[in-house]
Amino acid sequence: MPLQTNLGAAITALLTGTTDLGPASTPQNLSYARTWTSGTAAGQADLVWGDTNTLAASATTDVDLAGSLTGPLGGTITFARVKAILLTADAGNANNVVLGAAASNAFVGPFGASTHTVAVQPGGSVLLVAPGATAWPVTASTADLLRVANSGAGTAVTYSLLIVGASA
Repeated sequence: MPLQTNLGAAITALLTGTTDLGPASTPQNLSYARTWTSGTAAGQADLVWGDTNTLAASATTDVDLAGSLTGPLGGTITFARVKAILLTADAGNANNVVLGAAASNAFVGPFGASTHTVAVQPGGSVLLVAPGATAWPVTASTADLLRVANSGAGTAVTYSLLIVGASA
């Protein structure tokens, strides 16, 4: 099945103030946008998986990138490479949603080491992108578990996770 992927993020800010000669303003803008076609080369992707989930207080879940995911149209999908990860944390959360550092067989990807994580605060999000042909490799049974964790006790957290990648 063909897949077209559109990625985008932007920050647009306008700083205003007053100088000796009157009002002044300066725009500060940065945006990132890419469109990928279907495939496994640079600038392409052929797999997508997503989920909205709620984790109990202090709970974790490991997303098995190479073996047990069901695709959005059915069937098992196996990532050979991850090209984009988007995690959004519900604004009503009291705790952070932590991405990365599975206890074993951790997917390293953008984290730099198997014990590194990214903490997403309530109402926050993180977009990580590797558009090249090699992207972030997934190694079945040794480096394929992406952990999502609730950072604290007392309350559950809700999040949405979307992963785009390639089968080869």
